[in-house]
Amino acid sequence: MLILLIISIAVFAYMLYVLLHPEKF
Repeated sequence: MLILLIISIAVFAYMLYVLLHPEKF
């Protein structure tokens, strides 16, 4: 489903952001 794809991409992008900016967490 398209919604599941969007959620998967959003979660992946968020995790990638956290990994690239660990000093903020």
